[in-house]
Amino acid sequence: MAGILRLMAILAHPDDESLGNGGLLAKYAAEGVKISLLTATRGERGWFGDPQAYPGLEELGRIRENELLDAAEVLNIRYVDFLGYLDGELDQADPVAAIGKIAGHVRHVRPDVVVTFGPYGSYGHPDHIAISQFATAALLEAANPNSIHYPDLPPYRVAKLYYMAETEEMSAVYQEVFGELVMHVDGLRRGMVPWPGWSVTTRIDTWDYWRTALRAISCHRTQLPAYQVLETLSEEQRRVLWGTQCYYRVFSLVNGGRQVETDLFEGLR
Repeated sequence: MAGILRLMAILAHPDDESLGNGGLLAKYAAEGVKISLLTATRGERGWFGDPQAYPGLEELGRIRENELLDAAEVLNIRYVDFLGYLDGELDQADPVAAIGKIAGHVRHVRPDVVVTFGPYGSYGHPDHIAISQFATAALLEAANPNSIHYPDLPPYRVAKLYYMAETEEMSAVYQEVFGELVMHVDGLRRGMVPWPGWSVTTRIDTWDYWRTALRAISCHRTQLPAYQVLETLSEEQRRVLWGTQCYYRVFSLVNGGRQVETDLFEGLR
């Protein structure tokens, strides 16, 4: 390996790093890759307890920030920061400002590879869709020598971008475990949009790290009423959710083709 490799996850809420990518992040951290995490919100509306006990936006945001920091320690994430947007309102953010903020972090951290949500946001979540769009645009802006954002930081070009790609098998297990994942947005019903198996470009073996991922998920204590069921999964269900994590290679400056990758850093090592 020529130098230290860097992986950045750009996500919407605390727990996206653990539930959706925990095995991946733990695996690469164990291999010596420097992991960084940029989270758009503090999950201020993610309350599963008694509605009467809801602590309010500011306090829950503080609690969930600390939960994420605990999870990041479990996953050995070196760099954690927040964009400071409000949970549930990311899609209403000024896109130029949001893209500029992310581009600044990219220029500062200089990751080789970036991972974010796909265009359907897993199950149509507006925050997930927004961070996918903002992160994708921000990688172009980070490389733009004429950018008005963070002119004191030199332009930086990321080598590879990946979207999280939930397969049909994975989507089925999620809904076996959590029930039907549905949102109603603008009067329309949204649900999980699985990626066809043939569209998955990258499958990472993360089975050795499923226990680490579960420990990281357990750090999100305010979410445990929803996640406790994960402790009772069958081995078959665990293998589907955590044995292999799947991604779609949006672009790569170093490789391509139909052969399925088993390493996000293929072409960089």
